Amino acid sequence: MSRDRIELRTADEVARIRDACLIVHDVLEAVSGVVAPGVTTGELDALAADLTERRGARPAFKGYHGYPAVICISINDEVVHGIPSPGRRLAAGDVVGLDFGVVYKGWFGDSAVTVPVGGISTAARRLLDATRAALGAGIEAATAGGRVGDIGAAVQGLVEARGYSVVRDFVGHGIGRRLHELPQVPNFGAARSGPRLRPGMILAIEPMVNAGGPDVRVLGDGWTAVTVDGSLSAHFEHTVAITEDGPEILTRPS
Repeated sequence: MSRDRIELRTADEVARIRDACLIVHDVLEAVSGVVAPGVTTGELDALAADLTERRGARPAFKGYHGYPAVICISINDEVVHGIPSPGRRLAAGDVVGLDFGVVYKGWFGDSAVTVPVGGISTAARRLLDATRAALGAGIEAATAGGRVGDIGAAVQGLVEARGYSVVRDFVGHGIGRRLHELPQVPNFGAARSGPRLRPGMILAIEPMVNAGGPDVRVLGDGWTAVTVDGSLSAHFEHTVAITEDGPEILTRPS
């Protein structure tokens, strides 16, 4: 396998990636289900670790370039890569991004959701709805014969039409034998640009959307990215297979 080419997976390989992706789905569902005021992010991380081990998988993020936790937990103005802590408690009204991946029998899966903590503001709810819709638009554009740029153009068009901005510092990616493979999948750009989408490509499509401007900065921990203007951010992600019959979401039960 070359690190500088886009891999096309066989049907058997896609099935193996789907196995990893369904573990990701199940763990995220369980972690999302215990999000509540007063719960610590460290408790969520411990739950994700336990459930991953029970399924015979390994966390994809822990140790990756030195990342210290099993799951990324990003709250409110944190965009991505927030580090869980036993001393940080969720509060009613927060929005919490949960980004999680596993490696199972040598294959990777990756997904993210942003969930409310109790009741949230109308503005926060609209941001989550828009980001979820942007992911749907990006996936719908991921058709064989198209281009990677079609995905970003679809995401950006929906997001900006609703008055939000797309983060440019972080992008989606190919995935398979490694967590990050080619091609990069930006959430912005021009349609009909970039690599051709071909059956067998596996993409992690992951819009990161800010209520304010697109600029982010990384905190002193070297990981947590926050919005420069302090605005709320949301993040949704699926691992998707390109097929002759259209995009297939692997991180969701069929």
